[in-house]
Amino acid sequence: MIARLLLQNTITTAAMGALLFASAGTLRWPSAWVFLATCTLLGPLCGWWLYRIDPALLAERLRPVLQKDQPAADKLFMSVFVVAMLAWLVLIGIDRRLQSSDMPVALQAFGLALFLASTLFTMWVFRENSFAAPVVKLQAERAQRVISTGPYAHVRHPMYSGMVLFFAGVPLLLGSWWGLVMVPLLVLLFAIRIGIEERTLREGLPGYADYAARVRYRLMPGVW
Repeated sequence: MIARLLLQNTITTAAMGALLFASAGTLRWPSAWVFLATCTLLGPLCGWWLYRIDPALLAERLRPVLQKDQPAADKLFMSVFVVAMLAWLVLIGIDRRLQSSDMPVALQAFGLALFLASTLFTMWVFRENSFAAPVVKLQAERAQRVISTGPYAHVRHPMYSGMVLFFAGVPLLLGSWWGLVMVPLLVLLFAIRIGIEERTLREGLPGYADYAARVRYRLMPGVW
């Protein structure tokens, strides 16, 4: 499992680097190297930690984003989301090529801090929820149950809250206002995915409707 983790992390990081540098037309992009080095380090560290505390969840996280027991709506969503994320990386690279953004170093450092915060927050989610699979599905074979502790006591979908931090932090780190402008579109996609997930859980997971009645907010306390 660790070998698969290392392979997937290497391929993903290399693919992101290829998209960024190819669209930027240069390798002279220090913040991109910082981003990729951070990904190279955090992926194995977080994976090893998850392997130690919850190997079943790590196995789920390493599965493909398109699975046979996944609702058709979620398969479509994941296809659209992958395309949107690739376009986001290319847009950031083009921004670098055209030198369109003048990002203060302090904001880039803040972007790195948001990236690291998103990772820590996601690890907290994994610690609380052993059923945080990368796709929408019911996990009867793993005796899935409603999780209402930790971040789930405040919002119903904290994984996406952590992803918002990631998608806000990365363009700041990479010095791209263009990438930051695209974040609301990605958040809108999260909202669509939350709707798909909510329908699946309400229909098939005992106790979820009661949990949703207790915890009003989906993504951000006091907002939505």
